[in-house]
Amino acid sequence: MTGPGTDARPPADLVGLLLSSLEKLAAAGEVDAACRLAGQACALLRHEDPRATQRFNVLLHRLTLGAPYRPR
Repeated sequence: MTGPGTDARPPADLVGLLLSSLEKLAAAGEVDAACRLAGQACALLRHEDPRATQRFNVLLHRLTLGAPYRPR
């Protein structure tokens, strides 16, 4: 719920959990699905949390640049 006095940003640990899940999805061979979900996260967060948006954007670019995916 957003409104005056509320923080619309997701907690950093939740963003980290979602990023980790997308990395594991990509490592399991579902790179397209991970890219779609990372793109959706970027779109949803772009106004409320630019830092989280950037983290998903970095993952999205890492997955789409054609380099072999290596989990951290």
